[in-house]
Amino acid sequence: MSINYSEALSPYPNKGKLGQKEIVDKELDLNQKIIELTDDIRNAKFIVVLTGAGISTSAGIPDFRGPNGVWTMEQKKQEPKSVDFATAKPTFTHYALVALEKVGKLKHLISQNVDNLHVKSGFPVNRLLEVHGNCFVDQCKRCKKYYYRNDSSNSVGCKPTGKRCTGAKCRGFIHDTVLDWESELPDGYASITIPYLKKADLFIVLGSSLQIQPVGSLPSEAKKTRKTKVVYVNLQKINRKTFDLTIHAPVDAVFRKFMENLQISVEEKIHDEPVLFSNFSIQQDDVINTDHIPLKNLKKKSMKHVLLTA
Repeated sequence: MSINYSEALSPYPNKGKLGQKEIVDKELDLNQKIIELTDDIRNAKFIVVLTGAGISTSAGIPDFRGPNGVWTMEQKKQEPKSVDFATAKPTFTHYALVALEKVGKLKHLISQNVDNLHVKSGFPVNRLLEVHGNCFVDQCKRCKKYYYRNDSSNSVGCKPTGKRCTGAKCRGFIHDTVLDWESELPDGYASITIPYLKKADLFIVLGSSLQIQPVGSLPSEAKKTRKTKVVYVNLQKINRKTFDLTIHAPVDAVFRKFMENLQISVEEKIHDEPVLFSNFSIQQDDVINTDHIPLKNLKKKSMKHVLLTA
């Protein structure tokens, strides 16, 4: 299914750095880093997380630019292997993020993934921004109502599905939510994510090479406040001074260790229906409401789903 999704995207010749070598920190260094991250999470009161394709690889869904990524294999003229999104199960990392939200640590989750695994894991939808869309979620163009599907959409690029909204007195056109190249990001990217980053005391990037804009610039955005610690967990090396801590290891291994250190239990249960609301009120987050800021008032180029070339 990840292969079908990538094939459905419009032609885009420059897909970034492909086939980057995977590295793992030496055991002593890794243990010390996990202890540091454990302390960071224990002391944090307001965590924001960004997830990329690397958190779903242990579910059998390939990433895009890794040694066996979809586009890496495409460049080699080889067929990548992937399970279907519909049958894929959330990983330990997906469930651990749910657990961190349930204890009031994780306030906002931004995901670049379209595989629906965050929803399947039971992460509350009102604290989740799937910035590139979800293959199993459609939306009414007029009233913005979401429709959760059991089967994946056959299109990308926010195209009409041919169905009409069933909302009272609406009858608007329903479209898929998955972005294509050069698609505008959802309004929530600017009006929700940026204020949360400004308040965060800990921002963790998981399984993303950060080669896609504008999401790739979020670590820099977080550092603008000078109070946010920024952590990077991924198997590929990244050369940025933005990060206060970089961990090179499989995300599941890192999460298993520090969740054990924190003594936070993780329930691995698939949810057939989306969990719409967190047990914690969004109002309690005391985040400045910027819903009135439309994307058109921001730099339009920075709000598009494009390759990061800088």
